[in-house]
Amino acid sequence: MSDRRTIFIGKKPLHAYVRAVVMAMEAGDRSLNIVARGATIGRAVDVAEVCRRRSGIIAQSLPPEMIIRNIECGSEEIENDDGKKRTISVLSIQLDGIGDLPVSDSSEK
Repeated sequence: MSDRRTIFIGKKPLHAYVRAVVMAMEAGDRSLNIVARGATIGRAVDVAEVCRRRSGIIAQSLPPEMIIRNIECGSEEIENDDGKKRTISVLSIQLDGIGDLPVSDSSEK
C-alpha cells in the first residue's frame, strides 16, 4: 500500500483538480497520485503540467518545486452493465511538492 494520496480525474473542469492538488498539499500531503482512465487521461496530464509549472492563480499556492516522479500507463478490464468485459487505459502520475507553501498575505481583504 502506498503512502500517497490519490486524486481521481473525472469530467470536472481542470481548475477543480488543480484546487484538489493545492488542498492536499495544504493538508500536508506532499506526495500525490493523479489517476485517470480513458477519455480523462488528457485532463490528468494537463493537471500535472499546470501544477508542475505552477501556472495560474490557483497553482501559485503550491510549493515552489513540483516534480513529476513517475508516470505509469496500463489498462484495466471492466465489466459493462450487460456483462461484457472491455479494456480501458489507465494513467497514474506521481506528483511531489518540495519546499514550503507560499505564505499568503492575510492583511489584504
